Amino acid sequence: MSKIAFLFPGQGSQSAGMGKTLADQYPSARRVFEQADAALGFPLSQLCFEGPAEALKLTENTQPALLTVSIAAWTVLMGLGYRPDYVAGHSLGEYSALVAAGSLDFADAVRLVRKRGQYMQAAVPAGAGAMAALLKLPEGKLDEVLARAAEGEVVSAANLNSPDQIVIAGHAGAVNRAIQLAKAAGVKRAVLLPVSAPFHCALMKPAQEQLEADLNAASFRDLQMPLVNNWEAREIRTGAEARQGLYQQVPNPVRWLESMRYLAGQGVTQAFEIGAGTVLKGLLKGIAPEIPCNLFGEAGDVLDLPSNAAAVFHG
Repeated sequence: MSKIAFLFPGQGSQSAGMGKTLADQYPSARRVFEQADAALGFPLSQLCFEGPAEALKLTENTQPALLTVSIAAWTVLMGLGYRPDYVAGHSLGEYSALVAAGSLDFADAVRLVRKRGQYMQAAVPAGAGAMAALLKLPEGKLDEVLARAAEGEVVSAANLNSPDQIVIAGHAGAVNRAIQLAKAAGVKRAVLLPVSAPFHCALMKPAQEQLEADLNAASFRDLQMPLVNNWEAREIRTGAEARQGLYQQVPNPVRWLESMRYLAGQGVTQAFEIGAGTVLKGLLKGIAPEIPCNLFGEAGDVLDLPSNAAAVFHG
């Protein structure tokens, strides 16, 4: 029997206008946006639908906005009868995946990621940190590049996204040195990313420490279907594992390449990227091109959903 994975995107997939067509056409999606507004005490929905883009780029806004769009889209997809065998989320997207798996209530999740964004932004002074994408760095060169670039500062792998894409993070000086060393080592492309903080590296330890109390105060239930987490790229099923994974992912790399290979090894033959953007579809194509990935983040995407009902509808 075909197995389905629901994949939820993280930061970087946001854009003004996201989710509006879902809210306009589906009452279930509109209710999700209303719940987010009520949970946060301000009109997050308006920020998603109208921008401005500069406000949407603020990490404390980006994180709850992307979560809300993903859960609105997931609610519609579930209403259409689609069910996953596995879930996974890229960084922030792991919160969306846990909501979809029944482990975390949406209102709790949206408040948690709002705080997560605030803590991450405050952990490193503006301009002190940076992130960069390394595309097609020759195999075996990463450790040497990072070791030589550090010079007493922090620089490490933040996102192990695909065979051809690694994102690094740390102090701005060390990241810039790593870019130059990667170019000398034969990387196809090395570019700084337009982010407001260096995520998934040791500089995020203060954010991790602040988030711990909020995670401990939240209620996590055992999952209704397995999730492949970022921290260890392994299958988890309990609420305790879910909480621990969200705590540990803050200063540690997102092991997306391993996670997708695990899903492929478990017999997943169909994936859905649920929410804003197309990042995860592109990454999956580079990891397991035999697994088609369907996008569902806007109302019009329903026209492109797989027509083979036996392959994607469960009960």
